[in-house]
Amino acid sequence: MIIWLFMKHLTGIKDLSTNEVEEILARAKELKSSARLPKTLKDRLIITIFFENSTRTRSSFEVAAKRLGASVVSLDVSKSSTSKGETLFDTAANLDAMEPDAIVVRHKDSGVPKMLSNYISCPLLNAGDGSHAHPSQALLDLFTIKEHYGFGEIEGKKIAIVGDIKNSRVANSNIELLTKFGLEVILVAPPHFMPNTDRFQKRYSVKEVVDEVDIIMALRTQTERHKNQIYASLADYAQNFCITKELLGKRDILLLHPGPVNRNVDIADELMTDKRCKVLTQVNNGVYIRMAILEKLILESS
Repeated sequence: MIIWLFMKHLTGIKDLSTNEVEEILARAKELKSSARLPKTLKDRLIITIFFENSTRTRSSFEVAAKRLGASVVSLDVSKSSTSKGETLFDTAANLDAMEPDAIVVRHKDSGVPKMLSNYISCPLLNAGDGSHAHPSQALLDLFTIKEHYGFGEIEGKKIAIVGDIKNSRVANSNIELLTKFGLEVILVAPPHFMPNTDRFQKRYSVKEVVDEVDIIMALRTQTERHKNQIYASLADYAQNFCITKELLGKRDILLLHPGPVNRNVDIADELMTDKRCKVLTQVNNGVYIRMAILEKLILESS
């Protein structure tokens, strides 16, 4: 039986202690192995507000909530009062006045969920903000890694994060979380996608690291966040940074991607069904991780 420590909002990995992360992972494991899921959130109400398009994260949070017995109201941003000029803060305050048990927010601008958390009295969960953070994705990625290694020791494992790191909220949250658990992070990207940091090893070709890493996390090129077109086409980028079967060979490497995958740009088509590729496992694990997060925030705030 998990005994939750107190936590109010989840806007970034910094909101979690290592013990709290372990609690969430343990609860997710427990839920995934349950023959019958508990309705621990019965009669609870969760509101989701996505100011950016989403398939996996939004569906995952909503499925997670419903599997625990909660009701979900999804705000259609295009038809909300924000399209009439209402401020985000007023929107948050008005939704909070309806007394939901939690609000899940995604926004294109970094820092918005953190700011909104000051205007509501229920737990707020950041489902991704700009290029800043995506905490639940990092948690499900860590869970997938630990599960792959039988929930044993992962300290010292090497992970190459490949692609548009500079613009990736997934990369930011994973770097912060995975280093907490002793993983060695190597950044692999073209110079214009490489963040300005001296904390980690940097490489400019996947071929340079493929023989030394245990895990590769491929990222999507965030073209919507680029001020100027960098490559003539994504095919040019793919020539050097697409993860292919030829590149991996017979190496025992765990391959991750947060989705959506640009096939034959981020990961080659032929690898998507390779047993080393855990993209769909990540999606599956995301439901259980988000069940654990929702349960934790809502039940401990009651």
